[in-house]
Amino acid sequence: MTARERASRRRLRFCLAVVVGVFGLFAARLFQIQGLDASAYAAQAVTAGTKKSTVPAPRGEILDRNGVSLAASVDGMTLTADPTMTSANAPRIARLLVEELGDQIDYFETIDKLRTAKSHFVYLVRDIPAWTATKTLKAISDAGFTGVFSEKESLRTYPGGKLAANLLGYTNAAGKGVAGIEQQYDDVLTGIDGSSTYEVSPTGQRIPMADSAVTEMVPGRDVTTTIDRDLQWYADQRLADAVKASSADWGLAITMDVKTCQIVQMSQAPTFNADDQTGMKDFNTVSRAVSNVYEPGSVMKTITMAALADQGKIAADTPIVVPSGVTIDKFKIGDYWKHGTLHLTAAGVIAKSSNLGTLVAAQKMSDETMHKYLAKFGFGQQSGVGLPGESKGILAPASKWTKANHATISFGQGIAVTAMQMMRADGAIANDGMMCNPSVVSSYVDDNGKKKAVESPAAHRVVSKKAAATVTRMMEAVTAKDGTAPAAAIKGYRVAGKTGTAWAVDPVTGRYVRGQNVVSFMGFAPADNPRFLTYIVLDRPYSNAGGGSTAAPVFHDVMSMALERFGVAPTGSKSPRVPQTW
Repeated sequence: MTARERASRRRLRFCLAVVVGVFGLFAARLFQIQGLDASAYAAQAVTAGTKKSTVPAPRGEILDRNGVSLAASVDGMTLTADPTMTSANAPRIARLLVEELGDQIDYFETIDKLRTAKSHFVYLVRDIPAWTATKTLKAISDAGFTGVFSEKESLRTYPGGKLAANLLGYTNAAGKGVAGIEQQYDDVLTGIDGSSTYEVSPTGQRIPMADSAVTEMVPGRDVTTTIDRDLQWYADQRLADAVKASSADWGLAITMDVKTCQIVQMSQAPTFNADDQTGMKDFNTVSRAVSNVYEPGSVMKTITMAALADQGKIAADTPIVVPSGVTIDKFKIGDYWKHGTLHLTAAGVIAKSSNLGTLVAAQKMSDETMHKYLAKFGFGQQSGVGLPGESKGILAPASKWTKANHATISFGQGIAVTAMQMMRADGAIANDGMMCNPSVVSSYVDDNGKKKAVESPAAHRVVSKKAAATVTRMMEAVTAKDGTAPAAAIKGYRVAGKTGTAWAVDPVTGRYVRGQNVVSFMGFAPADNPRFLTYIVLDRPYSNAGGGSTAAPVFHDVMSMALERFGVAPTGSKSPRVPQTW
């Protein structure tokens, strides 16, 4: 055998050994895959072809007192993409998406998403109606493209748009309530999402008849409010018109059932549209009825008189000598009109809204007694309405009062309140001296699917029935022809009310701004058998606006609608004639 032949044999044996070794490795690997790790690799194969999607739980509805939907959930979808499948056709897919979705999606931004390197998942557009998403996916499929998918969502909708928006609140992108009833009852309204797992083809299509698993979702539970939708709608429009006509910065209109303290209407202007989320600025989305504090002005005189009447120190015809002006702690105090010494009754002081007459009457109380009554009426405390962001207002301790404080607080300056506090306090006068916490929710569905009433603390007495009746007679004089608010009178009904005008406070400097006022009107009807209490507040209207001329007409219209809406008939009795002078 030659040397060449021997070398050829060695090469042949070496190649054979290499081939045998390679086949040996293949055989060993095959044995490992099929014999030892078969289950693990089968699971990986299933996982690679499996898609898990969330089944969103619809949020519970918010209903008005008659079961009409104020906030609801509808089916929606979110479009996603797998860039490894869409990268090559990104511009054409993006063009189709823009054609279907319009300004809901940006063309160039979408191209970047569809080309995202080393990613199998990106969001394209979130929270769109289900029919829109279905139509868009069909257009992409018909064009022969793959890699765009959908996920179910639950969209929040507000059928009334701006209606009661500041009371209802709204939800954020995550579907969580962030204001109003949406926030306060978020745990009740929020459901539990389910899930769906199924096998998909390499192009992302669901494989029919393949294995799947479903975890059922649990829907959110409904909340029923005390609001009457029709009255709310009317008050919203009437208030918005008044704010615009008076050039006011903002306005409030609130109506409460005197006997139950249920809020049947709560309007604010300007407001926002919760449905399309326009006007979403802090100035518009804040709930001013519970969070804004302001000096109420002469509306507070009713509380001062109620405190005095409860102590037996004043009656409607009690004579009061009203000076032309006083100086207390170097502060000059006068009335809104110039006059000499007047001889008014207590009813006359309220009818003409005399600051000087009120402070003279208030001298019959010590600082401590006056403060005690203000606290009994709920000032310096939250109203208990159960809405987020509620302020306690500002009521300084009696130990820190000066003589000037005692005087000005008696007629509503030097004390800061919320509209809801003022509603609760004057509601006690309308309700024979019994005060209860205002409420905006009457019931909700509990974990067992049963309607559960929202319990409020029992009403408690703050002044005697006689004292409340005394102040009511004084307040009826306000809406008489010679009172400060004849525009609040409602034909056929006895109406008790009180105007309010207070200097506005600059929130930056903490000082009064002359020429800028907060004007208001508080009233209830029928005065001899009260059913509803309505409060109108306008902040910084035109300079010569007053509670009687600007707020009282709004009260007239909203209260008239409430009486008609709830079928409250006139009592047929006439207002008692109470002398205003002596």
